[in-house]
Amino acid sequence: MTVRNQFTTKGFILSGLMNIFGVLIFSRFFTNSVIPEYDSQAMSNFGLLMIVVWGFAFISVSKNFDKVPWLIGVFVIEKLVYASHWTNWMINNKVSEVFEKDKMAGIFYSIYGINDWVFFFFFLVVFLKLIQTNK
Repeated sequence: MTVRNQFTTKGFILSGLMNIFGVLIFSRFFTNSVIPEYDSQAMSNFGLLMIVVWGFAFISVSKNFDKVPWLIGVFVIEKLVYASHWTNWMINNKVSEVFEKDKMAGIFYSIYGINDWVFFFFFLVVFLKLIQTNK
């Protein structure tokens, strides 16, 4: 495995761990009622569980990502959807209100979209390189 592939593998693992542990820690294992209160569409307990599932999906392809370029394209779309949703949420809501109710929920809303934008670009670069290589 090349150094570049090792770096990319670690990126997939990190993305997955961020999804899994970010949700579990900040939602206090799905018991934090403030997170779903402020975004019942994407951040219901079911939605949070699905974020954890996506995390496992990212980790599952970490060592074989080069064999599934179109799945990486799906990851790009998934991250774009969540990152765009967060950006829209930040424009139309006050995260300070969330902090007043619960610091963990406030931190969650402050950072989850930044994480999604970072990994959107990571997956996009990986996807574009894979598509270019497989021509």
